[in-house]
Amino acid sequence: MAAEDDLAERRRAARELGAALRELTDAAVTTEVDTATLTEVAEQVRALVPPLAAARRTRGEPATVDGGGRGSRTYSPAVGPGNPIAPPMRVEVVDGTAIGRCTLGLAYEGPPSYGHGGISALLLDQILGHVHATRGKAGMTVKLDLRYRRPVPLLTPLRIVGQVERVDGRWTEAFATISTEEDPDTVLVEARGVFVVPNAEQAARLFGGLERLVR
Repeated sequence: MAAEDDLAERRRAARELGAALRELTDAAVTTEVDTATLTEVAEQVRALVPPLAAARRTRGEPATVDGGGRGSRTYSPAVGPGNPIAPPMRVEVVDGTAIGRCTLGLAYEGPPSYGHGGISALLLDQILGHVHATRGKAGMTVKLDLRYRRPVPLLTPLRIVGQVERVDGRWTEAFATISTEEDPDTVLVEARGVFVVPNAEQAARLFGGLERLVR
């Protein structure tokens, strides 16, 4: 029980740090303060790095905050509450349909006042992955086709929805869209994706001893 409490507290702390860094990032990309203040704050931020860098994981090493499980991804760039580059998107699955919600700030700006197209691809790939995972096993993206119908507005609550279209053994084809919460019937971006569950040989080759996290 103590170990579970420690993990829950560590996750809370990681979420708090992620949220604080998102606030800092938002301030950094929207600020119009003078140059001297920018330089001063940059020095202050760099002074915060050594305490965090005192104990670091490397490529292929799972984050301890996730507890070694497959379902939790605290540092996912799309949904991870501990990752400062994640919006983060919040996802729920209802009757096989994955529904994501998030609001993109100016850190995700592409064309003025609209989101970068690559961020739309990130969100759609993530929601399609959630749809595939409803089968009980995580998969990998094999193909992702996008159509950009309208620009995605910043500072606007978004709705990202994905559904399975076809299942063939280890393969899944799914469809997803981005719209606003206010106007869910107007599609801004749509995507079709193909996902596959790696077989044992592929998982071992790609992930070594970590194949349990993807199968």
